[in-house]
Amino acid sequence: MRAVLVALLFVMIATQHAAAAEMRSIDVEYEDGHFSMVSVVWFDAGVDETFDVFRQWDYSTQFSSAVVEARDVAPDQSGRPGYYVKNRGCILFFCKSMVRNGYVEVQYNSDLRAVADPQTSDFQRFEEHWAFAEEQGGTRVRYELVMQPDFWVPPAIGPYLIKRKLRKDGGEALDRIEEIAQSLGDR
Repeated sequence: MRAVLVALLFVMIATQHAAAAEMRSIDVEYEDGHFSMVSVVWFDAGVDETFDVFRQWDYSTQFSSAVVEARDVAPDQSGRPGYYVKNRGCILFFCKSMVRNGYVEVQYNSDLRAVADPQTSDFQRFEEHWAFAEEQGGTRVRYELVMQPDFWVPPAIGPYLIKRKLRKDGGEALDRIEEIAQSLGDR
């Protein structure tokens, strides 16, 4: 009987922070050199903690294997916080390192918008927007991305492969994002 109680207690502790992130929708499109993605995800973590994971760029390396380096940088001349991200990714035999450097607009625990500067980035356009809302004891995050690479994408198969990679990489990061947010809530 004691062994059963110990086992039950172990299962309860192990599942207390079990990942339950839920991808509710994802749509990736390509048109005239522009990629766009809209997704909605629910995380089993509070809004404050979930927002912090996305707002602090250095967490990116912990939840995305494509992110080689990421950090907050000094505010720009307008006083907007800055960010720097270096990604490394391969699609088939085509591997590329890509840099995004830009500014962030923040409405704490509600909205986060990041815009890459095309002068210092490998994209003609790269804009991201996250909207956070409390829902069912967790956090719903709506993510929108519009990007136009400033590098060659193989026209016949490139858009299809990039769309597929965006879906795959986004889905794989969800549980790790949730785990980080939950650990922030434990502090």
